[in-house]
Amino acid sequence: MAPKRSSSGSVAQSTKSHGGKKKHQNNVENGSATVNAPETVQNKATNAVMEKEKKKQNFIVRTVWTIVMIAGFFILLAAGHIWIMALVTTIQILTFKEVIAVANEPAREKKLPYGKVINWYFLATTIYFLYGESVVYYFKQVVLVDYYLLPFATHHRFISYMLYIIGIGFMIFVSSLEKGHYKFQFAQFAFTHVTLLLVVVQAHFIMNNIFAGMFWFFLPASLVIINDIFAYLCGITFGRTPLIKISPKKTVEGFVGAWISTIIIGMILSHFLIKWKYMICPITDFSANAWSGLACEPNPVFVRQTFAVPSFLVPLLHRKTYEIEPIHFHVMVMASFSSLIAPFGGFFASGLKRTFQIKDFGDTIPGHGGITDRMDCQFLMGFFSYMYYDSFIATHHLRVGSVLETAIQSLTLAEQMQLVSSLHKYLYNQGYITDETLECLEKIKS
Repeated sequence: MAPKRSSSGSVAQSTKSHGGKKKHQNNVENGSATVNAPETVQNKATNAVMEKEKKKQNFIVRTVWTIVMIAGFFILLAAGHIWIMALVTTIQILTFKEVIAVANEPAREKKLPYGKVINWYFLATTIYFLYGESVVYYFKQVVLVDYYLLPFATHHRFISYMLYIIGIGFMIFVSSLEKGHYKFQFAQFAFTHVTLLLVVVQAHFIMNNIFAGMFWFFLPASLVIINDIFAYLCGITFGRTPLIKISPKKTVEGFVGAWISTIIIGMILSHFLIKWKYMICPITDFSANAWSGLACEPNPVFVRQTFAVPSFLVPLLHRKTYEIEPIHFHVMVMASFSSLIAPFGGFFASGLKRTFQIKDFGDTIPGHGGITDRMDCQFLMGFFSYMYYDSFIATHHLRVGSVLETAIQSLTLAEQMQLVSSLHKYLYNQGYITDETLECLEKIKS
């Protein structure tokens, strides 16, 4: 019996000893956890401070570059039309570069030939075609009388098409197709052409707005910026109802509030802009700037006119007519487009970024992301502005360039000489040229 007790006591002692060790181990672990707890809290506090500092730094960088961009824009605006056109061209090329780079990443991995070169070649041929069209249209009186430029002006569209087909364009693309990559290469081809359409072509019509007058470039761009600012302000103040799934932070209240605010501020802005001839006069001289004293016969929409007050408002306003510049009615339409439709250009860009799982299209502008992130709505607005201006506002009248184009392309040499002689006699009979000038002109003709 004694050994048995001894065994039992030994087991009990062993169990007690083991329990003591386990308890001691738990105490050590708990002590370690207790020691580590302040360290975890301290790390969280450090991370919070670092995150706050990072946001502060990003805010400073973003603010500085915002001021730089605004100042630079107004300097170029005052410097003249040619500088604004250079700005639009630069934005056009950089946006194309950013968007194409998103889709080109897989192409680099597959090591397919000519992909990047073909994209840039298509961009060059598209710019050549579009800019050539504008130069020929607006400066016919220059290019059609120049010996070297005349062939390029009269055959511009044919030359543009052949550049697209031959060179490093369509034919090289077809020749570069590789088995196993057909689907991918055609998808890249389609993506490039859609980018050319949505970016390069639309940006070109912004260029045409500049030719029509700085007002038609500056006001639409300003309306988009105003709408963006007030969509944010109204959204954080009144926003409750989500607007669209692709952009969760957008709200219906911000959308509607920005629309109303853009119309009001747009009309106030246009009231001041139309008083400045530099803004409303079409481009006639590339050397013109804000201080060169541009003068022109203003478009009728910029001239104050008398309108009848609707009959149901006469008792309220106590008047039957009122005077206002018609441009304000057009500004209401443009402000509505910039508020209700142009933002979908931004939503489209957001969807594209989510498709490729990227936050921004690039880092061209510190603190703001890429050029595309800032210009996604501007392309849509600029294209609409041109179409609206050309359809409802532009005054289409015969230009010297149009007469020259008809005379050069439709008349024989003998008929052209007869036209020149008749013009000389008309100017002489009106007293615009002297006998000596007429005799000199007749000698040149003979």
